[in-house]
Amino acid sequence: MGFHPANLALRLFLELACLVAFVVWGASSGGWLGWAGGIALAVGAMVVWGTFAVPGDPSRSGRAPVPVPGWIRLLVELLFFGGGIAALAAGRWASLTEVLAGLVVLHLLLSSDRIRWLVAQR
Repeated sequence: MGFHPANLALRLFLELACLVAFVVWGASSGGWLGWAGGIALAVGAMVVWGTFAVPGDPSRSGRAPVPVPGWIRLLVELLFFGGGIAALAAGRWASLTEVLAGLVVLHLLLSSDRIRWLVAQR
């Protein structure tokens, strides 16, 4: 199910939601510096997300600009999603934090086959 189009669509939504959460967290910190920090955090997260990949990952293009073992990619994804959840929590968006956390857990449960595949990649 981890490679099912519906789950991949959920993952795309979660990726975008986390990027928005990073910017919102920065903006809630106040002023233009907060906005700049939030945008910088989102851009940095996008760079890491797009750069470190497992070669041949069927949930991505299959390309890996910087090839990494599966467990490292899994760690990147968990930190990314966890960071989005933490950003919403820090911005005091309790309801959105709970929704995002629930959707991330759902995605991970539906992705058990992909997680097993990632862990098996050396």
